Amino acid sequence: MIDATELVDNDFLRQFELKVDDDIAKIEYSLQDRKIFLTKMVIPESIAAEEFENEFLTLVFENILERNISVVPTSPEIAKFLRRNRKYKKMLPVGIRI
Repeated sequence: MIDATELVDNDFLRQFELKVDDDIAKIEYSLQDRKIFLTKMVIPESIAAEEFENEFLTLVFENILERNISVVPTSPEIAKFLRRNRKYKKMLPVGIRI
């Protein structure tokens, strides 16, 4: 289980980061108005596992949910996560369907 306090929102590089051992998993984003476009997910091979990916994305979505921002997933992996986790679909902007 990943600790939520380990998630870092790096404003300068526009990415969410999670340090695991000596590697960093990240999700790049672009923030426009009240929408966050999740553009790319990079998970090092040393920590690549579906369970880790789901926990990491859950942390990111919970962080965004607290900030009350709409989410536009442009990465296929993130869109797939959103389809499997219907509770986050309410975060999509009006007119966007996954």
